[in-house]
Amino acid sequence: MSTSLPALITEIGRRARAAARPLAALSAETKNAALIAMADELLAREAAILDANAQDVAGATAHGLTPAAIDRLTLDSARLRKIADAVRAVADLPDPVNEVLDEWTRPNGIRITKVRKPIGVIGIIYESRPNVTADAAVLCLKTGNAVILRGGSESLRSNLAIASALQAGGARAGLPADAVQLIPVTDREAVRLLAQADAFLDVIVPRGGKSLIEAVVANARMPVIKHYDGICHVYVDAAADVAMATRILVNGKCQRPGVCNAVETVVIHQAIAEKFLAAAAPSLAAEGVELRADEPAFRQLSALGYQPLVRATDEDFRTEFLALILGVKIVPDLAAAIDHIEAHGSHHSDAIVTADEAAAERFLNEVDSATVYWNASTRFTDGGEFGFGAEIGISTDKLHARGPMALPELTTYRYQIRGDGQIRA
Repeated sequence: MSTSLPALITEIGRRARAAARPLAALSAETKNAALIAMADELLAREAAILDANAQDVAGATAHGLTPAAIDRLTLDSARLRKIADAVRAVADLPDPVNEVLDEWTRPNGIRITKVRKPIGVIGIIYESRPNVTADAAVLCLKTGNAVILRGGSESLRSNLAIASALQAGGARAGLPADAVQLIPVTDREAVRLLAQADAFLDVIVPRGGKSLIEAVVANARMPVIKHYDGICHVYVDAAADVAMATRILVNGKCQRPGVCNAVETVVIHQAIAEKFLAAAAPSLAAEGVELRADEPAFRQLSALGYQPLVRATDEDFRTEFLALILGVKIVPDLAAAIDHIEAHGSHHSDAIVTADEAAAERFLNEVDSATVYWNASTRFTDGGEFGFGAEIGISTDKLHARGPMALPELTTYRYQIRGDGQIRA
């Protein structure tokens, strides 16, 4: 297969580009009907999809994947219904395509309108659960974009079965046949070839580990929308409510430690550090959190008898642990907290806990992250929690999308100019 891989990627790209134009012209009603048909087809093919998934799970088990990874991979009837329900939920969302963003008339009489339009062809490379195949496909289709998917090798059979159902349902409802395509091989060379297929792709979105994202960035010939590390912080200000800060920190670190919006470092104003650590330590210990503390925090936590406790290195404050491990840093003031976050964070999600409105507003305005919180958990950085209904990922870029990427972020815009014979002098 590897000898024919370049030809395969070229053919998939050519078909996607051919599908993009008629897809972009479809009405919202047609696209929504196609999504409903896709959801129906997913359920109609339950036996085939679950059989394919069982084979993937058996292979993952044989290769020694962790129980958590196998759980993320596994589908059953209930999970498949949730996938279908999520597809229907996207059909219910407002269609951003053709939304008028702005309009005005110039002194010479020409009328200018700025209108949302599909991007064209989107490539999505992901290492995740099989539901991402459906989520990514339907979000792209809702916005009139053709999509090329490349999933993880451990879920190839599941992804192929889900993609086949989506293709069949969409075609039955009037979508172009190649609006959704999935690269049917596990060869890693496919990632490089897809990233270089700028003749066909308008943008590429990598979702996965740092090595995957860096490989895509290194090879891409088109814009890349990246989802880099989630090195997220909670800053406990001198004016923080200690009980509130404890709840926010424990939720941010412990509710789901393996996700990108989980807290990795707590930064504490020195004026409240002793009081806060005494209050938070029992809750963190009860969750089994290992603390990696700077020297002032280490001394205070040692006096409390906290275990497990280690001295932090500078690298600890630059690490996305994705586990029950938390960095602890004590700072002299708000400015030092902001400096630490800028130097060590990943511009994903950061929070301040304080009753001081001026301090909060400074934090919100000076911390250069995609999402910045005042008195709330970083765990809310999610398309569903933001009220977007769904998301393609969390972008840590600044252009053209930042934060949870929902339907509007899968569009571009076009200027439409209407006149009645004007010429430029």
